[in-house]
Amino acid sequence: MTVTALLTALNIVISRILIIPIPFTHGNINLCDAGIFIIATLYGPWPGLFAGAVSGFLLDLISGYSQYMFFSLIIHGLEGLIVGLLFQRLHAERAKMKQIGIMLVGTIIMVAGYFCSDSILYNIQTGLLGIPMNCIQGVVGLMVAVLLTPQLRKIIK
Repeated sequence: MTVTALLTALNIVISRILIIPIPFTHGNINLCDAGIFIIATLYGPWPGLFAGAVSGFLLDLISGYSQYMFFSLIIHGLEGLIVGLLFQRLHAERAKMKQIGIMLVGTIIMVAGYFCSDSILYNIQTGLLGIPMNCIQGVVGLMVAVLLTPQLRKIIK
């Protein structure tokens, strides 16, 4: 649990350093998904859930996006849980295409979740406007995670 908490804090710091506001959706692009994918693939579904939920919630709180805090808690928590579960169940440690597919599922969860939250908070048009930027955020997170996870796995073991 201590390692998960430290990695969650690190994810918040890294995500906060690179944050790009998106005016027309009231949201932002950051590296939170990369950290969630890395934690979920290296440590499993429960650390993925914890890191996703807590880092999404706290990142929104400290970044001035408090209207998204509870949505992010659920969206990123679910993202980390599902990616971790799929990674374990499909034994994807060495299968790069499986890893990409699993992280794409996580990205779809995140994009769908923020479409719903934007639609609830604002309107459906805002939800639709957010889809491309959320896709970019998810794919960037996926690419960072796919590149870093093998190196981090070597360090951990």
